[in-house]
Amino acid sequence: MKHFLLATCATILLVGCANEASDTPKEATKAEQPAVTPEVQKLIETAKNGSHAYDIVESLTTEIGPRLAGTDAEARARDWAVAKFKEIGLENVRVQPFTIPGWERGEETASIVAPYAQQLYITSLGGSVATPSGGITAPIAFFPTFEDLEAAPAGGLDGKIVFISGRMEKAPDGAGYGPANRKRRSGATEAAKRGAVAVVIRSVGTDSHRFPHTGQMRYAEDTPKIPIAALSAPDADQLERVLSRGEKVTIKMTLTPRVTGDRPSGNIIGEIIGSESPEEIVLISGHLDSWDLGTGAIDDGAGIGISAGASQVILEAGLKPKRTIRVVAFGAEEVGLLGGFAYVDANRAELDNHVLATESDFGATAPYEVQSGVSAGEDVLKQIADATGLPMSDVRTNGGPDIGPMSREGVPTMRFQQDGTDYFDLHHTPDDTLDKIKPEDMATNAAAFAVMAWMASEADTNFRDTSDSASTE
Repeated sequence: MKHFLLATCATILLVGCANEASDTPKEATKAEQPAVTPEVQKLIETAKNGSHAYDIVESLTTEIGPRLAGTDAEARARDWAVAKFKEIGLENVRVQPFTIPGWERGEETASIVAPYAQQLYITSLGGSVATPSGGITAPIAFFPTFEDLEAAPAGGLDGKIVFISGRMEKAPDGAGYGPANRKRRSGATEAAKRGAVAVVIRSVGTDSHRFPHTGQMRYAEDTPKIPIAALSAPDADQLERVLSRGEKVTIKMTLTPRVTGDRPSGNIIGEIIGSESPEEIVLISGHLDSWDLGTGAIDDGAGIGISAGASQVILEAGLKPKRTIRVVAFGAEEVGLLGGFAYVDANRAELDNHVLATESDFGATAPYEVQSGVSAGEDVLKQIADATGLPMSDVRTNGGPDIGPMSREGVPTMRFQQDGTDYFDLHHTPDDTLDKIKPEDMATNAAAFAVMAWMASEADTNFRDTSDSASTE
């Protein structure tokens, strides 16, 4: 947690708090502080003296609430975003529409029928099919990990409900999410291959609350589609204890989600037009949609507040960037990064003019390091890191989930890595609500994004390696 302490306390320029980390000087001299231009200093002061980012996420989560992709709520969120972007003062505000396959959850109940009758707390995973109308009652086949299920022989699970456990480990960078998420993404397919009729998984999360975590799953085309749900962590613990008694365990589960056909979604775009090179774009973003259990505050109302709030800080500071700063609120991220892919398809002709791109989609805590995904201009990223009081990381980044598709097309990226140690306590649960967000952390993030967007706009580099050797690789 050393870097986190440096970011949240020693970053005096951003949040103005005293440095009390035990392994750093209590009083830093002026010579030790990174030099910043008057413009950068003005951005930092404007952000830390205001509540731009917090006010935006408060507005979104209060006036719209949960925003499941493809629903009327997401449509209302698009209208909200258009109005908010215009209110901030962004130009060329527009909706970039695309269509997605719609899905909505319905009833979701589960219980242990035998040997010890009791209720379980579950939630459907996004994209899951429904159970038969009367539910499914079947014995449990237990697999401690997803890898254990993968190693199981073909067949043998006919008529059974598979229960996959496997705990996700906490980490500041969320490193445990990818491995734990395999059971959510592919559990139904692997269980169906072996004859199972349904799946329940230990939630992909790190909390001990009785809130199950939802999230998108996928079916393989060549296997039967069976229903899949997530158990809260305490219920998964309880089910494991019951199984440890050595008796046959039977559960009943009922899920009634429905496919709603092709539904509209869209990205919202607004810009601060560049004064010298308006065709060159620095892109900052978050995603507008959320899951439907909470109000989508940390995932990803915070990212909308941070990116849009940063643009508001730049405008309020009276600064005019040389390059265009584009703010994007991506739609339909939660159901497969569909907004990110739609953006690439719609803007393919101008991707070469995207100078640098990033997304805020890891909650609302303060950043603790800067990650690079550029092939040139590392010195500028180092200057940005210095100006925000953060260390550079050796970790490479694709810029964020929705930035990944354009990163694969060659768009340079960077990321302010936030501390996500507790992010997956709340992620995709009813607990994802505004009270988990600290206004001062939002101001810190907005300052960092504003400084990054401004300095990238003013930099001479385009962050791409255009040498002959690079172009032939």
